[in-house]
Amino acid sequence: MPPELPRIAVRLDQDLDPHRCIELAVVAETSGYSSLWFAENPLHRAILPAVSACALQTERIRLGIGIINTYQHHPSLIAMEVGALDELAGGRILLGIGSGVGSRIARLGFDYRPVSALRDATQIIRTLLRGEETSYRGRAFSVDRVRLGFRAPRPDMPIYFASMGDRSLALCGELADGLIVSNLCPPGYTRRAVGIVQQSAAAAGRKAPDVVQYVPCAVRADRDEALHVAKSAVGEMLAAFWPVGSDWPELRETIVRHSGISKSEMVAALARLRRGEPPDRVLDDRFVEAFAIAGTAEECLATAARYGGEGVHELVLTFVGAQAAEQMAHLGRALAEHRV
Repeated sequence: MPPELPRIAVRLDQDLDPHRCIELAVVAETSGYSSLWFAENPLHRAILPAVSACALQTERIRLGIGIINTYQHHPSLIAMEVGALDELAGGRILLGIGSGVGSRIARLGFDYRPVSALRDATQIIRTLLRGEETSYRGRAFSVDRVRLGFRAPRPDMPIYFASMGDRSLALCGELADGLIVSNLCPPGYTRRAVGIVQQSAAAAGRKAPDVVQYVPCAVRADRDEALHVAKSAVGEMLAAFWPVGSDWPELRETIVRHSGISKSEMVAALARLRRGEPPDRVLDDRFVEAFAIAGTAEECLATAARYGGEGVHELVLTFVGAQAAEQMAHLGRALAEHRV
């Protein structure tokens, strides 16, 4: 029996100004996508203005904050922001938090404690959204006798963690309502991550968290054109975000072990990409299979089902290349036919 298709959602990145986000949000809603996620990284566009604007221009689609980091947004501020946003959106906000990219956070002068930051932030945010006065002393964040000055519409708003390392994944199972798996994580890695989260949730006597995964997507009538676009996107992401050299953190080693690509091949590909060689000359189809979804609409949905088989409940697509709105609508039509 083939795996069940997960919910299909859309991700908007910080290269898009709020006006373009509104245009794409309307297309996503009319095309039947389950939710719209916004990703924030330090010193790029802040996402809350775009989320607010899209909340006013849509009616049904859920709006995921995925993620804001707990260092630039203190947990008390996060509770203030999402409580007010949820009022604006009529209860459609999904909150994703993370510790951010360590190297970037360190440049801002913070003492980077990623796991402690997630634990402390969750305790503070949940208590504040419940309308309670809270005092909490943590390793990363503390508060003393604080309470929101308004009633948040959903005291039980789900909180998703952007977790990748084993300790963070275990904490997600222990505390969070959802897991966000980042880009550049192949399905094999996802299966392993979901297993860690589910085991931790079971040990804590909790329901297993909802699993959301980000994946770049190129959908075209011409499969070869889609592969070309996907390779360009994957090559750009690898060159920008993968560590230089071959002495990688254990997390990166784990990702490569589950990618179907050897470490020596990955090191060689990264070196060529950083020398400026075209991605479609450097990357073969295995890189697309590991890190993207590409092809005709029917092929993209078949690949999406593969992620469903690895435990993903909602697959969040970043439509790469030109004509994002047209791609979104095209895949949305195929998705509607699949549901009939």
